[in-house]
Amino acid sequence: MLIPYLIAKIHRATVTGADLHYEGSIAIDEEIMEKAGLRVFQKVDVYNVNNGRRWSTYVLPWKRASGGIVVNGAAARMVHPGDLVIIAAYALLDEKELNSLSATILTMGDGNEVEKITHTKL
Repeated sequence: MLIPYLIAKIHRATVTGADLHYEGSIAIDEEIMEKAGLRVFQKVDVYNVNNGRRWSTYVLPWKRASGGIVVNGAAARMVHPGDLVIIAAYALLDEKELNSLSATILTMGDGNEVEKITHTKL
């Protein structure tokens, strides 16, 4: 049996932009993506800390070292620049995979600087 487990989280990132007329996605600074272990087109869930809204989308790269977190498409109606969000990626894993994997958690600070990286064994 496969069970969904958290494998990556970007905790309390600040939304830097919202573009209603762009194809749906969340664009994330390439450097932040790499540190979190996220890939282009990977499915993520996004949780808006400011208003409680939640949605699923996919990841696209944004300008490296820009701190950009840009919500695109219909989800742009659920955020405002300056809102804090949690971006979470999950994987379907079986019991055998749990011992060899860890979740990567990025805790974000001002300007979407990575304050802390934690690797937690599953």
